[in-house]
Amino acid sequence: MQGLPTFQEIFMILLIRGLPVTLVLTFSGLLIGLTVGVVLALLRVYGGDLFSYFVQAYERVLRGIPLLVLLFLFYVGMPRFFAFAGSNTALSVGIFSLGMRSSAYQSQIFRGAILSVGEGQMEAARAIGMTKLQAIRHIILPQALRIALPGWSNEYAIVIKDSSYCMAIGVIELSKLVITFRARYPELVGLVIMVTALIYFLFTYPVTRTIGQKMTERLETLGLGGGGVHR
Repeated sequence: MQGLPTFQEIFMILLIRGLPVTLVLTFSGLLIGLTVGVVLALLRVYGGDLFSYFVQAYERVLRGIPLLVLLFLFYVGMPRFFAFAGSNTALSVGIFSLGMRSSAYQSQIFRGAILSVGEGQMEAARAIGMTKLQAIRHIILPQALRIALPGWSNEYAIVIKDSSYCMAIGVIELSKLVITFRARYPELVGLVIMVTALIYFLFTYPVTRTIGQKMTERLETLGLGGGGVHR
């Protein structure tokens, strides 16, 4: 009769089989959110009233829909859109859903960061002959991205935890493996949950503390506000 897995074996199974998928979901979703969010933030600040209204509507809709509903909306309602992924449809839907929802929050993070730079720097850049796009690219964005780091580190922590919702559409990530362990070893479910929580903690707290706290202190020293947003 096969014995029960030890703490070390459970930890390694979760680390090797579940964590890579969780990290793929997290960083791919964050990258989509970053790309879309920065564009939306720029449109909100510099795009005029029409684009500003569009971005506000986008943010409200994506922030107002629960992530679980969004996952099922894309997975069940729009399967052909993700047909290119083949057997990885669930993973692609998970990445896309996390990314689009994160973009609505990252848009606010980067909008706050852009506004923290101050209009005077845009005016100074235009005064020395830069176009608006050149000023945004070379003057505004580099500073805004740095100011946004504390808020962005908080968004990372939220997305890595939200990635657990993807188990609902069949993605085998950390939380999905907990369900598998519970079915095979019900007497170990408490231990498995604690190990999973430990892994989430190890990949969340050090990052948010290192980036968030240190950057916040540095920005406060420089007299700049952070670009965070509460969720």
